[in-house]
Amino acid sequence: MKKNLLLKSVFIGALGLAMISPTASAHDVLDDVSIEKGAEAGSLAVIPQLEGSKNVSGWNEVAAVQLKEKDGVQNNTADVYAHKNFAYVGTHTSNGGNGGVRVFDLKDPSNPIEVSSFADEIPGTWQEKVVVKQVNTKDFNGDLAAVSVQRLDRSNPDSVGGVLLYDVTDPYHPEKLGFWAVDQRASGTHELYLAKQGDRAFVLAASNYADYYTHGEKKDFSLVEVTDPANPKTIYEFDPRQLDEVPDDFNGYHWNAPDGKVRPVFNHSVMTDENAQTAFLSFWDLGTIMLDISDPDNPEYLGRTEFASLQQGSSHSAQVAKGGTVLIETREVYAPKREGYEESYGYTRIFDIKDRSNPKLLSNFKTDLVDNVEDGVTFANTVHDPKVVGNTLYLSHYAGGVRAVDISDPSTPEEIGRYVPENSFIWGVFANRNYILASDMGTGLKVIQKNNKSE
Repeated sequence: MKKNLLLKSVFIGALGLAMISPTASAHDVLDDVSIEKGAEAGSLAVIPQLEGSKNVSGWNEVAAVQLKEKDGVQNNTADVYAHKNFAYVGTHTSNGGNGGVRVFDLKDPSNPIEVSSFADEIPGTWQEKVVVKQVNTKDFNGDLAAVSVQRLDRSNPDSVGGVLLYDVTDPYHPEKLGFWAVDQRASGTHELYLAKQGDRAFVLAASNYADYYTHGEKKDFSLVEVTDPANPKTIYEFDPRQLDEVPDDFNGYHWNAPDGKVRPVFNHSVMTDENAQTAFLSFWDLGTIMLDISDPDNPEYLGRTEFASLQQGSSHSAQVAKGGTVLIETREVYAPKREGYEESYGYTRIFDIKDRSNPKLLSNFKTDLVDNVEDGVTFANTVHDPKVVGNTLYLSHYAGGVRAVDISDPSTPEEIGRYVPENSFIWGVFANRNYILASDMGTGLKVIQKNNKSE
């Protein structure tokens, strides 16, 4: 796809796409659950065309740029975040990891320029998630970046995972402030979120399998105060054993669920609502766990989403909509044929959470991909990450590109467009009023912007 190709809509799908079929990279796998995704060339696939409508019409791909090689190595992308006209792109495990975070100047969105990189100093790690926010505390005033750091090999004594904290007030010259380390028996922090509350700042860290690897001494979720980013401090950890349905002999991963099945449980992702009053923990087969963090020194459990016995849980990521009254839960189910479960790749669930203690399922949203279970493609057909702007939900969908969904009525979500670039394998999506960014694992950063000219 040419860089300046003008699409009738940003979400017109290409008719002849080379689909990338991912394989799990054996870095951190427990039983049949892997959070590591690699990518390799796969078979040709045709994605049915759907022209954009409603508020996605008039949007167009204006740029597609690959990451620069670093020390002669081509890294692949992970998630993407934007702040003050700069894009921050995490990197994944390909070619030995240590790709750091890449910073792109987006002042001209049609010509993103990679201007710096950071957070690559810990050997044997990869940097999947980055969140950047303006923070004003007694100890720091500026733009703060929190970066997840995960080890490629837990047996490497020179490697440690956790959260790196950087001052990116000048994105051209990031400066390291501090590091929060996860117990070295564990892999590190997979995903995170940066939240502000008054004159305090916090990182919510999802350090998957920490509970399992440390035999319960450490937990998968940590609330870390970074009011002074040079001295991050853990102030709370969530223990699934505090729930009535999780027995005290829970081993930190295998859960003997009330439905009689042994289900995987670990914290994959975290985020908060706009005012950082509620934390949302994506806890795989325990669903999305909601914590009241209005008093961050004394969080309280509120409730969680649940699954039918025939559903694989796989609660992967969350977003809130409608002023925090609606929860979007994406489920990364990449093995659709498992005995005792429905045959389906991962799809999105939408909940009414006005009462956090009693979330009510409003709808399930499925793309055309999730019921295609015969092609043997792993990961490519499952949903991945969600983002919400107004009444539009954006979903990254690996080989299915980016999907736009109208959630004006959350009980009847409607796909209103899609963007599927050539050789698509979209990991992350970031959307705001000015543009949409998509991180393609194989081919880099995509920039989609509104065309204000009449067509």
